[in-house]
Amino acid sequence: MLIHWTHIGSTIVAAFLASLVECVEALTVVLAVGFARGWRGALVGSGTAMLALLCLIAVLGSALTRIPLGVVQLAVGTLLLLFGMRWLRKAILRAAGILAMHDETAIYTQQQDVLRQTGSSRGIWDKVAFATAFKITMLEGIEVVFIVIALGAGHPGLLLPASFGALAALVVVAALGIVVHRPLSRIPENTLKFVVGVLLSSFGTFWVGEGLGCAWPARDWSILVLITGFLAVAAINVAVCRRRALNASQIF
Repeated sequence: MLIHWTHIGSTIVAAFLASLVECVEALTVVLAVGFARGWRGALVGSGTAMLALLCLIAVLGSALTRIPLGVVQLAVGTLLLLFGMRWLRKAILRAAGILAMHDETAIYTQQQDVLRQTGSSRGIWDKVAFATAFKITMLEGIEVVFIVIALGAGHPGLLLPASFGALAALVVVAALGIVVHRPLSRIPENTLKFVVGVLLSSFGTFWVGEGLGCAWPARDWSILVLITGFLAVAAINVAVCRRRALNASQIF
């Protein structure tokens, strides 16, 4: 079965942007661990988590091939829709000024302070550094794994483009982290989450429809229509939330 370019292109973009956000958040903590506790524990902890995530991808990816495509599309569509709506909701509230913006520099400083107060390392391995780096890489990585698998499982042959997008994000963030040695606070994270929320919600809606046996009017082109629709609704919600927040502040 041939895959339309709209599937491949939007899958790579969605996986790349979603992974970029998660990788930036993980990098912030790993950098804080490295500078505060030492690089051995930070790098080994992060690397061990990545190996575990690769095993998770291999297991889940092969398991999905044994399930009927319609069931997979419905399940992963629902998962993508839940992920997308969660990200989009927070991005809308941040854009409207109701929630505070995500500050990687503040998180980095706070994490360093906490790690330095934990106590000095003893022996060859720093268990605190290893555990902290492993935990953050695993937590952020699991979300990436599920998004990549969900994006790739909706249509035969899309797992490779989704994996490529995630890998590209990992390489970009790792390279920037090595070069600048500081949190990537200049990346407009809320804008990325806004875009990713729109993309994941659109993909999720499309796959849920496919899983239920619905015939989309424009077939694969419907994805672009869904993206436009979700983007328009999200922009309207930002304006509405901003106005309500302004009216509430004037009252009090």
